[in-house]
Amino acid sequence: MPPLTRRSFLASSAVLGAAGIRPASAADPLRLRPPKRPKPAEKTVAVVASVYTYLSHAYHIAGRFLDGYLTPAGGHHFPPFGVASVYAEQKPAGELSRELAKDHGYRESPTIADALTLGTGKLAVDGVLLICEHGDYPLNAKGQKLYPRHEYFRQIVDVFEKSGRAVPVFCDKHLSYDRGKAADMVATAEKLGFPLMAGSSLPVTWRRPELELPLGTKLTEAVVASRGDLETYGIHALETLQCMAERRFAPGTPTPDQGVKAVTCLQGEAVWKAGDDGLWSWELLDHAVGRSASRNAGDIRANCRRFARPKDGRNFVPGPILFHVEYRDGLKASVLQLDGHVADETFAGRVAGRDKPVSTLFFLPPPPGAAFLEALSIRVEEFLSTGKPPYPAERTQLTGGVLDTALESRVRGGVRLETPDLAIRYDPPADSGYMRGDPARPAG
Repeated sequence: MPPLTRRSFLASSAVLGAAGIRPASAADPLRLRPPKRPKPAEKTVAVVASVYTYLSHAYHIAGRFLDGYLTPAGGHHFPPFGVASVYAEQKPAGELSRELAKDHGYRESPTIADALTLGTGKLAVDGVLLICEHGDYPLNAKGQKLYPRHEYFRQIVDVFEKSGRAVPVFCDKHLSYDRGKAADMVATAEKLGFPLMAGSSLPVTWRRPELELPLGTKLTEAVVASRGDLETYGIHALETLQCMAERRFAPGTPTPDQGVKAVTCLQGEAVWKAGDDGLWSWELLDHAVGRSASRNAGDIRANCRRFARPKDGRNFVPGPILFHVEYRDGLKASVLQLDGHVADETFAGRVAGRDKPVSTLFFLPPPPGAAFLEALSIRVEEFLSTGKPPYPAERTQLTGGVLDTALESRVRGGVRLETPDLAIRYDPPADSGYMRGDPARPAG
């Protein structure tokens, strides 16, 4: 999977593009009024979503398939896949799927089966975007929002089985809050033989500075500094960790010790004590926070103590929070959620044979554009076109499993939990696929 640069994007678009790229010009303000799709897409996708509201994940991801997006070179690109249908389970105030159906001519489906079959009774699309993020769903005792990703997936699979064929499926963010359900999703895709891609935008967003660890890099310790509520940003932080930690495995070599051995979640003063006791490295945290674009002035302990929880943030808990991950090959890694001191995701790692740690910021351009979800959409487009996920679904299964275990550890008082079910092996991609260059893509 080559890096996404201006040149490589144009080359890949030539392979992918049924609609092609429209170049920009002084009289053609693509950043203000993008063009309409010049001709119908040759292939189609069904969007299966929890909600479709302004700035929701469905809005950002499916929107790139409806409206296209600017290329790194400044032109306007339409994916070769058009949106044939949208199923949105919940219809809160500001729901957009009906309005957009009128604008773009797709089918507004009352059921998941209808979205995939377009009313024909058989599978009638070339791919599925499963985007179950946002919406009104309860939290369980562990602080997990009970998004029905697995339940949506089973309904999608039911259409595949009845139709006697299947198409690629992309699942936004983690596969399921429950690691058993996530394992079922990966196993089902393998059994039925259809491509499955899952995960968040963090592994493919921009990095500042650009940092790619070659496969086989011997990481000995790693720290991620993050923020946000327990689960929504917990998965982001763990995906940040895993896309770097996986680089320690070289291609073609036996890797019997992949996966995670144990997970511990600590909270509050116990986090600082764990650092003082050497469970995680203050030096690495200093390097990670040194890459933060949001770093607060003052003492980290005081800043985290003074952080005012959002009034509607049901899943924000008094911080800091530590997810300590023990890998089966001996690597020890720590994710620290540090609300009040940082509001972004940064990584630092110690590499055998190097005096200075490596570090980078995983840069997330802010809403309303949220270009990090455009970065993810580009990789999803490639996945749908080639039938090959840019990274194995097992990686997302692993990160989601670590999160599920960490939240269980928290409600059990911070006990260390061994994870024999997370001895998950996979081959990391030759290139991690993150976006290179300038996300602003300036004119001229």
